Amino acid sequence: MSDFGPRSLYAPAGILTRAEAQEIAQRALRNSPAEETRVSINSAARADTRFALNQVTTSGENQDTQVTITAYSGNRAASVNTNRLDEASLAAAAKQAYEIAKLVPPNPERMPELGAQTYPASRERSITLPSPTERAAASKIVTELARANELIATGFIECRAGATALANSKGLFAYDSSSSVTMTTTVRSPDGTGSGWACTDGNTFSDLDPARVAATAVQKAKDSRSPVAIEPGRYTTILEPTAVGNLVQLIAGAMQARSADEGRSFFSKQGGGNKIGLKVVDERVTLLTDPTDSPSTSGGYDGDGMPLEKITWIENGVVKNLNYDRFWAQKQGVQPTRAGGGGGGGGGGGGARSLRMLGGTTSVADMIKSTERGILVTRFWYIRGVDPRSILYTGLTRDGTFLIENGKVTRPIKNFRFNESPIFFLNNLEAMGPTIRINASENLGAGGAVYMPPIKVRDFTFSSLSDAV
Repeated sequence: MSDFGPRSLYAPAGILTRAEAQEIAQRALRNSPAEETRVSINSAARADTRFALNQVTTSGENQDTQVTITAYSGNRAASVNTNRLDEASLAAAAKQAYEIAKLVPPNPERMPELGAQTYPASRERSITLPSPTERAAASKIVTELARANELIATGFIECRAGATALANSKGLFAYDSSSSVTMTTTVRSPDGTGSGWACTDGNTFSDLDPARVAATAVQKAKDSRSPVAIEPGRYTTILEPTAVGNLVQLIAGAMQARSADEGRSFFSKQGGGNKIGLKVVDERVTLLTDPTDSPSTSGGYDGDGMPLEKITWIENGVVKNLNYDRFWAQKQGVQPTRAGGGGGGGGGGGGARSLRMLGGTTSVADMIKSTERGILVTRFWYIRGVDPRSILYTGLTRDGTFLIENGKVTRPIKNFRFNESPIFFLNNLEAMGPTIRINASENLGAGGAVYMPPIKVRDFTFSSLSDAV
């Protein structure tokens, strides 16, 4: 890692401890007139630094604690949010939630609150945020290298720390804490024809590597100047890890058991049922979530308070699990999936969800050497759904797209629009590299952790050209 200067990290004020969160939850519960009550707490702090035109432009910090009180009246429910933590304010919010709950339509799929759960012990990790000076020092590493190469750097450093808690009137109490940091930069040539992008991501500020980010983005900006147009079509394509993550994460979002069982998704089986047990991609593909990958200190819990567990979604190309919520699991006579995605957010640890695709041993350099003619893609953006039944998406390449000829990168090319499904190209897999952590924020949101390999695939579909850099 690079040296950004002094390591005078300070703990963000106002992040609730376990004892403080439990005390607030108990006060809210005892003041609720409802027959069942849930209290969700999100205590978060955020610090960021933005730079543009090779200089820092903004630096900011904020923190807040939000309490959401959900009151139930039979199968009716309503929630009220407040950031006032005194007893009178919590009591008023609980009463208001109950009065509203009596007026809303009943929810026939409402599941009762869970009782007390057993959670893993917290991992030891300091939950801290870097100072403005440290963030500025990291930015300076990028801007100085860009300036030295007569290029223009823009970027963003975002640091989050926080805690979440979930409690209910049946005795459940869950608490988790987390921190996550990310640094991205886009470096462009003064004539606007060359653009390079890079990112570094981690749980703490010391995980970041701004020197690598600077070197990567600057080199791509230099190499991508004055791109040429080539014909759209199907190409052998090497996707860097961020590009892989941009699209493979979409598979995880499509793995809802209910939509599969009801015939509304790619994972629906012809004639009824779902594709659990069926091979859907190349046998080298394994996709999983693991609480030990999470930025949180105890692995997280789901939206109902169940502790998250390791789940293999696809193993050796075969669908092993789909995501069953409690209602649909009960209806289908199976166990619910403890996959996360609902208990936390905004820097807390409750619902932080990780995603990992296992990789291989082939380096990007070796993938390029083995390619007679193909395309090298840095990342995708402006990704939009086309067909949920095939997980088909469209979008654009960005920030460094290159032509490969006879085992070498020969020239920068104009960006393409693609029309592809991760299912399609994972069936055309030729090689995979080592898995690394990438920026998760575009797909999973803050608090997630995503690990992806670079891959080489056949017949990736580029449908048209784009003049955008």
